[in-house]
Amino acid sequence: MNTSLELNTEYPPPNEQAFIDSLINELRKKMEADYAGKRMLRDAHPKMHGCIRGEFSILPNLTADLRVGLFGESRSYPAWVRFSNQNNSAAPDKKPDIRGVAIKLMGVTGNKLLTQANPSTTHDFVMISDSRFVTKDVEEFDGLIRGLIGGFLKLGWYFLTHLRVLRNLWSSLRNFNNPLTIRYFSVAPYLLGKRAVKYTLIPRDAGRTSAPRNPSDNYLKDAMAEDLKRRTAMFDFAVQFQTDPYKMPIEDPGITWDEAISPFLPVATLTIPCQIFDTPTRSEFGDNLSFNPWRCLPEHRPLGGISRARRQVYKALATFRHKRNHSQRVEPGADDPDPR
Repeated sequence: MNTSLELNTEYPPPNEQAFIDSLINELRKKMEADYAGKRMLRDAHPKMHGCIRGEFSILPNLTADLRVGLFGESRSYPAWVRFSNQNNSAAPDKKPDIRGVAIKLMGVTGNKLLTQANPSTTHDFVMISDSRFVTKDVEEFDGLIRGLIGGFLKLGWYFLTHLRVLRNLWSSLRNFNNPLTIRYFSVAPYLLGKRAVKYTLIPRDAGRTSAPRNPSDNYLKDAMAEDLKRRTAMFDFAVQFQTDPYKMPIEDPGITWDEAISPFLPVATLTIPCQIFDTPTRSEFGDNLSFNPWRCLPEHRPLGGISRARRQVYKALATFRHKRNHSQRVEPGADDPDPR
């Protein structure tokens, strides 16, 4: 262990880029094999439960240490919110899995860290239903992907030699009753000005946490559609400061930052109004969206090895997928593609 870790500081290993390059190469080959002769979906989180209109509102009267970048003034941003399963195949929702949420804000001015031909006014957040990532770094994650692609024996050997990865993965695969009642976590840390934080999205209505009896293959989408016919869903968006560089490491997102050491502090709300979202037009719109945590203001730069990999992997695979599908990669506006 590094004996001189400091707060808010990254420690990139010297061989990290080789594993990032390997990840991109292996995932491209896997996507080509999985979607030979048909429309290519994402390598992860391909099964979408819904692409939902929302509003992201910064809270008033934040303390000075929270009033940074996006959170600098009390205002609201239109948002597109995509809920999904993590599994790389469109498995029935009753299969235990990691669930994801990706939030894209519109109307956020200022240069973003993700370089692209046409600078956008969008700002992305990506989160999952567990507080830990499965691996500690890019090398471990590359090994996991190689194991998943290589077959049962190779994957079994990988898990035998990486027991914490197996434990993290096993504990994160769960059932839920409704994407609108799940708590989500950024897993990886981010800057908030000059300090490191993690994000969480906390539902106001937590509801049940397990799947219903005899669920349909798409019961998560059905539950969300039924919910949004009759009520507005609300989440609190909060940040957690890093206060101990050893117990709350930057370079190991496989460790949960203890809320007893540093509690989450609310900075915004996400409001999802009643709406009909389960339409072919909205589904196509949601599938064509791309999300990248580096599409953000510099004050909120992603931190750690998994985030450094995401910057390259997400962009490379999104470009590859859109080119393969002959679809245009364009950042959206707030207008609903299927107004009702």
